[in-house]
Amino acid sequence: MTTFRRPTPVTDPVKGDRLSLAGIVDLLTDGQFPVRFTAYDGSATGPPDAAISVHLATPRGATYLFTAPGDLGMARAYIAGDLQAEGVHPGDPYEAMRVMAYQLRFRRPTLAELALITRSLGWQRLRPVPPPPQESAPRWRRTMVGLAHSRHRDSEAVHHHYDVSNQFYEFVLGPSMTYTCAVFDHPEASLEQAQERKHELIADKLGLRAGMRLLDVGCGWGGMVRYAARHGVRALGVTLSAEQARWAQQAILREGLSGLAEVRHLDYRDAPGSDYDAVSSIGLTEHVGVHTYRSYFALLLAKLRPGGRLLNHCITQPDNRSRAQTDAFTDRYVFPDGELAGAGKIITEAQNTGFEIRHVENLREHYALTLKQWCANLAGHWDEAVAEVGEPTARVWGLYMASSRLAFERNGIQLHQVLAVRPDGTGNAHVPLRPWWHS
Repeated sequence: MTTFRRPTPVTDPVKGDRLSLAGIVDLLTDGQFPVRFTAYDGSATGPPDAAISVHLATPRGATYLFTAPGDLGMARAYIAGDLQAEGVHPGDPYEAMRVMAYQLRFRRPTLAELALITRSLGWQRLRPVPPPPQESAPRWRRTMVGLAHSRHRDSEAVHHHYDVSNQFYEFVLGPSMTYTCAVFDHPEASLEQAQERKHELIADKLGLRAGMRLLDVGCGWGGMVRYAARHGVRALGVTLSAEQARWAQQAILREGLSGLAEVRHLDYRDAPGSDYDAVSSIGLTEHVGVHTYRSYFALLLAKLRPGGRLLNHCITQPDNRSRAQTDAFTDRYVFPDGELAGAGKIITEAQNTGFEIRHVENLREHYALTLKQWCANLAGHWDEAVAEVGEPTARVWGLYMASSRLAFERNGIQLHQVLAVRPDGTGNAHVPLRPWWHS
């Protein structure tokens, strides 16, 4: 078992009254750094025999780390290639993140220690430098293109996240091209089996039968639309991503489903028609904004016939107290303007618009298994993915998916399916007395 020594953070033998970069790490972690750390100044700390090591390769990386402490600074340095990890694949850095999450503890330095760190780094290292180009502007600057969750700003956010490259998403998602939590009957199920099972579960909860009409809002690459059409349901999907709509329409043509399925490039607020038998919203609620929940659910209610059902499937907070905004890394690099609420908030807003809630299910362990397979896909197609979108963008996705897997495993985030009904004028919900689907 490797033991650690608490450093004496007063004098580095090489730099006199200054600390090396490894000395700063030791100071901030009380010498309990769980992986091997080396830096461009030649210093090192952490267990020499660690299976995982990180290397701070450039002064710019140090600036990223110390001018944006926490996840954002580390993400900037990692995405730019200034912070390098060995012992894990960049397409799946899960193991490094797991070790750091469970074993790494930073402490707040005293004023004297902070002065020592500043003197050791030099003021030039504390002068912010431009972030990697993959980073979107902070929320306050996005107001220049519109208020949060206005149509134009939502369109820009969706473009940032989903119009990376259809080919890249095929590498990550596999043949199903389904970018939402799958449902695993057992942990060894393949990703394709689990995604098919997810679509089957949603269709069963909605009671879909041949001849019915389905509206799928935020339909992505049309996975649910195509599943429903293969079972005789007339299905319309809408997405704000032009790239997704193009790919989905081509898939519909390839599968000979044009008579039943269609995907349009539209804002969900512009989805045509009414009196649908069912509405599915699979991974859209994270994008619409908590303050718009009331109008969002009211619109979906209006799309349904009396007795029609809604299945709302989305990532949620594990409580109803936390702030809705996502962490800085996710907001800047992955989901600009993304917001998560607790299941209680979602249920309350749906009820307040007239929906009757019939069933709620948490699938967070399933999303961890889904992300595990997506990371494996990215690692397995790493060279092709890098050729398609560049290494920094590929690193964003490896980091995001691995960190999300860890968050689902640790109950930092959850995934809820909420089944709701629009009762008819007599209060009849038109559902069986007991759950009718195979869970």
